Amino acid sequence: MSESPSNSRSATESKGPAEKGSSGQEVPENGLSAENIPRETKEIEIIGAADDTGDDKENDNGGDEESKTAPVPTENGYGAGSIQVLKGLEGVRLRPSMYIGSTGTKGLHHLIYEVVDNSIDEALGGFCDHIEVILEADGSITVDDNGRGIPVDIHPEQNKPALEVVMTMLHAGGKFDNSSYKVSGGLHGVGVSVVNALSERMEVQVSRDGKIHRQRYERGEATTPLEIIGRTNRTGNRTTFFADRKIFEEIVYSVDTVAHRLRELAFLNRGIEIVLKDLRDPESPTEEMFKYEGGIVEFVRYLNENRTPLHNDPIYIFKEKNGFVLELAFQYTDGYTETILSYVNNINTLEGGTHLIGFKSALTRVLNTFGSKEGLLKNQTLSGEDVREGMTGILSVKLVNPQFEGQTKTKLGNSEVKGLVESAVGEALTEYLESYGSIAKRVIEKAVSAARARDAARKARELARRKTVLDSGSLPGKLADCSERNPEKTELYIVEGDSAGGSAKMGRDRRYQAILPLRGKILNVEKARLDRALASEEIRTLITAIGAGFGQEEFDVGKARYHKIIIMTDADVDGSHIRTLLLTFFFRYMKELISEGYVYIAQPPLFKIKKGKKEVYVYTDRQKDMAIEEMGQQGVNLQRYKGLGEMNPDQLWNTTMDPETRTLRQISSDDAAEADRIFTILMGEQVEPRRNFIEQNALLVKNLDI
Repeated sequence: MSESPSNSRSATESKGPAEKGSSGQEVPENGLSAENIPRETKEIEIIGAADDTGDDKENDNGGDEESKTAPVPTENGYGAGSIQVLKGLEGVRLRPSMYIGSTGTKGLHHLIYEVVDNSIDEALGGFCDHIEVILEADGSITVDDNGRGIPVDIHPEQNKPALEVVMTMLHAGGKFDNSSYKVSGGLHGVGVSVVNALSERMEVQVSRDGKIHRQRYERGEATTPLEIIGRTNRTGNRTTFFADRKIFEEIVYSVDTVAHRLRELAFLNRGIEIVLKDLRDPESPTEEMFKYEGGIVEFVRYLNENRTPLHNDPIYIFKEKNGFVLELAFQYTDGYTETILSYVNNINTLEGGTHLIGFKSALTRVLNTFGSKEGLLKNQTLSGEDVREGMTGILSVKLVNPQFEGQTKTKLGNSEVKGLVESAVGEALTEYLESYGSIAKRVIEKAVSAARARDAARKARELARRKTVLDSGSLPGKLADCSERNPEKTELYIVEGDSAGGSAKMGRDRRYQAILPLRGKILNVEKARLDRALASEEIRTLITAIGAGFGQEEFDVGKARYHKIIIMTDADVDGSHIRTLLLTFFFRYMKELISEGYVYIAQPPLFKIKKGKKEVYVYTDRQKDMAIEEMGQQGVNLQRYKGLGEMNPDQLWNTTMDPETRTLRQISSDDAAEADRIFTILMGEQVEPRRNFIEQNALLVKNLDI
């Protein structure tokens, strides 16, 4: 264990001697050849093709070929003829969301990540240290690496180049036999064949064995044979693809979204260089390079750059045993929020798993043991929540054959990992605390302070419950609840102010829509501990109305009384501030509401445009200009809405609350690290980072309230 990772070496750096393949052919020194590309094969029993006697069926049916193959009809119309067999990559194109999650923005960017994952797997094996991702001017994406290059020799079973097998067949790759790759993150994903299937066109160039090989594809099928187009001294893959306009709703790539993922990969794979080029605007091309020799230690510093740390250097632990690699870096700050991001083979395990349980168990046990031994704890036991307050941590493990479970398959299930992590962290952390006594004392004192605040919060909760404020059986008086009790059908509108709350209550659909007016701005929980948060009447009201508890230990999203929680505020600076305060509260204390997709922002209109008897509501300045141009400027009456209270109940229903006509923006947080960082910048104690953020993003403002 050390505070810096510079003297640690990954197990994947060494290369073994050449081995023999299953057919006796020699495998190249780099271990990757067509012999390593397996295919799933199954024995199929033919039912009804011939009877036991060997009689010729043609004689039985009078030579009627059609009657021999026609499916037998059934009463409900569901028989053998109803069973479709999709060939090649047809299934991917028929149900793309099964493979990439969606055909929206998230799925579109997933295509890039799948190709990059192949390059990262080469890096994990020690064969690649440079990756380029290019957003091309023609709308295509190029991913280039200096790995070994996909094998191009003839596959022994498929009798076609291994490259074509990998690109056109599902479940084909070099990651199944543990000899070509020690660990792999890409296998958790869906592979480049799926990217090929969902691309109008794709071209792969493989530099290998001194030659540049090229093959082209359209919608998953090879359109050219494998060609040699030149000679080279380098190795690697260069993949270019055009996402299919027939599949995706909109093909617009966000350079920021791609940059966040590439930055994360560079942090997790120390020393690898990843370059992102955006060439879509020829007049102002951009290039950004991500390379972090400090690895996850730099990741922690990056997340904490707008916080005040309790100790200068993050605590760093590295352990390697029998192909299992553990990396852990964490640092305490003077804040109150806990941020721990966990990864398995570069995959963000959003739901945690056995590796995270092992770390938390070791941390709690070691700090309690050390604190008691040093007399820092007076007959008290610190909870896990206490010892993690103000912590920012990155836990990254790499292992062969990870088992994923959970609702989104982002939870590690390997039972043996808990013990490995707990043992390694326990031993290393004990050694660290004994070596750095002053840091240990500060950490334990902070945890003791957190325990006192937690105890005060518990007493406040109990007192509030006695007064029925937090009792789920007693709803707050200002809540106008709905009659429906199925949370999948219900909506909670959190409305700014009593005036708008009154209009919303009168205009709503009482069966499904509940209204909760809030008076003024709620507490900024980024700057407050649990006990202060619970002292806020508005926050207690929110907790009770939602009905699922709050905090990392208590919140249970399954108990939420509404599956749509809609923030509806005025379209001005105060309204934006209230939205941000509410989102901060949900992100810090009810994060699962966001990850489950339960939180929305209502979009009330900005303008009402009236000419004669015609009224139009518009939501952007562009829509306003188009509407005025269409109506003709003469005699047009323009009303700018700044407050929800300016609309009567019918107007509020028609523009903002009617499910048939309203616009809602769903809040999501795919990038937990970036979300945590932005909330810290916007809502934290330090002013300078917030000023810099505002200056850098000022020109992106669409609606400015002056």
